[in-house]
Amino acid sequence: MLLSCCIFLCAGCGQASSETVFSNAYDIYDTSKKYQLISPDDTSLQNTEPFFAESYCVSDGQNIGTESTSSYVAEASGVFNLNTKEVTYAQNIYQKMYPASTTKILTAYLALKYGDLDSVITVSENAADQAHDSSVCNIKAGDRLTLRQLLYGLIMQSGNDAAIAIAEGISGSVDAFADLMNQEARALGALDSHFINPNGLHDKDHYTTVYDLYILFQAAIQEDAFLELIRTKEYTVDYLDAAGMPVQQLWKSTNKYLMGTETAPSGVSVIGGKTGTTNDAGYCLALLSENAEKETVISIVMKADCRNNLYYYMNELLYGFSGNQTK
Repeated sequence: MLLSCCIFLCAGCGQASSETVFSNAYDIYDTSKKYQLISPDDTSLQNTEPFFAESYCVSDGQNIGTESTSSYVAEASGVFNLNTKEVTYAQNIYQKMYPASTTKILTAYLALKYGDLDSVITVSENAADQAHDSSVCNIKAGDRLTLRQLLYGLIMQSGNDAAIAIAEGISGSVDAFADLMNQEARALGALDSHFINPNGLHDKDHYTTVYDLYILFQAAIQEDAFLELIRTKEYTVDYLDAAGMPVQQLWKSTNKYLMGTETAPSGVSVIGGKTGTTNDAGYCLALLSENAEKETVISIVMKADCRNNLYYYMNELLYGFSGNQTK
């Protein structure tokens, strides 16, 4: 009996090895050389493959610098120096948080990646049907706007209606767009996030972290069109309504730094960013700034307890980036 089992197993192994062919077989030795997991014989193979996170600021998750700031006014925050690739300030950067409208950073990124800015999108009833207290850019069902115009409404006016119109225009439905959001977030390395909608309206299954939001923001700012969106103070939009009649609106940024109602510390220039507010998310802000040495930084505050403290705390974070020695 034992002999027959051995014969069967040997025959099975022999058949698999002779007949099974993998077209994309993984060569463990060759690939390990490329990634320097083993020492290659040919030194020319060294450093030929980029590491996944080589352009990211990397952190072990420990809090940094919170004892010298008013960190108690928010639940999570971080400062990420894009030149030195360092996390220079950290407060619970891997903690699960609700992103509110900072979600729209990812929405804009996907629209720029997969959409045609000059394509015309007709606003659906679903997109126009927003709660009376929702942040909107006042577009109506049947309105016809370009994707470019909707993106200004999304980022500047923080329009939840624009977010739905963009999602439907790119993917056909909100659910399909949410699938794309999660797919792209994972591809970028934002592994502690999950998205349900393109606008950030509260859902217990719609969440991110400060670190993941930094990753998504860093990806978005690689697009010149995104940089233009976040640095624009005012935008006049002209489009046609359902009856073909012309409509004109003036949209203004929700970013108090851009609008001049909040001043960054001396030596820091705020390029732009995205705000976000819901009852569950608190007050959130993601910023891109530059100091006198032309270093760029992404600074993020999530779940501040009020709008005034959001900007006060953000200024403390920016002060640490300014190079000033005294306040």
